[in-house]
Amino acid sequence: MKIRVRADLVYRFDPPTDAIYKIQVAHWPGQSILEERLTTHPTVDFNESRDEEFGARTLRAHLSGEVALTYEALVENGTLKGLPPVTIQHDWNDLPAEVLPYLNASRYCPSDQFGRFAERTFGGTVGGDRVLKILDWIKAEIDYEAGVSDTETTAARTFIDRAGVCRDFTHMGITLCRASGIPARAVSAYAHQLSPPDFHAIFEVWLSNGWWLVDPTGLAPVEGLVRIACGRDAADIAFLTTQGSCRLVRQSVTAEAV
Repeated sequence: MKIRVRADLVYRFDPPTDAIYKIQVAHWPGQSILEERLTTHPTVDFNESRDEEFGARTLRAHLSGEVALTYEALVENGTLKGLPPVTIQHDWNDLPAEVLPYLNASRYCPSDQFGRFAERTFGGTVGGDRVLKILDWIKAEIDYEAGVSDTETTAARTFIDRAGVCRDFTHMGITLCRASGIPARAVSAYAHQLSPPDFHAIFEVWLSNGWWLVDPTGLAPVEGLVRIACGRDAADIAFLTTQGSCRLVRQSVTAEAV
């Protein structure tokens, strides 16, 4: 599918601060960038770098005052498929070394606290079947509601509140998968048909010797996702990270099939 994505971000940086953006489409197997353009007002001399393992790109600069940034790209995202229940869960001894970190608890995903709950709730299932059961549980138990959570909310807090937005759903899914012995990591993406349109947080699991994307919110079809970055949790995939404070002036994000 060809998807045209666009992000318009206007933030105010007072006092001046260092900032990191992760909004560019990743260089990832099966995902091709056909064209792209980045503009800023005023002109910003970004330091751009690329993660060789994940293909994610970062823009870094010291910013002050009001800065408007627009990123546009036309992307061919290949053929993405939903997770089938027959995918195989591997023994830890058979996992690639680079996958092992995604078995561990992280800042927003305290999976070490959920082992007993995962076994009691999803015991008797493995692999893709267990992941799908986890997604069903999230859909039934967690309400999609803005304003309940903030940037400090962990999966443990979402488990209590039973409400949140896409990043909270993703942290809950990652936590329960890791607690089940399944490697899982967070992914930021542009998402076709997401309503309201915004940057989207989803996750992927390692099964049958590969990564499979899943959307725990069920708000966007997998075949319409365009990946930006991935990591242990939201701390690694935030679209904007600043050393000091910043203030949102306006923002819009779109992803449309061509």
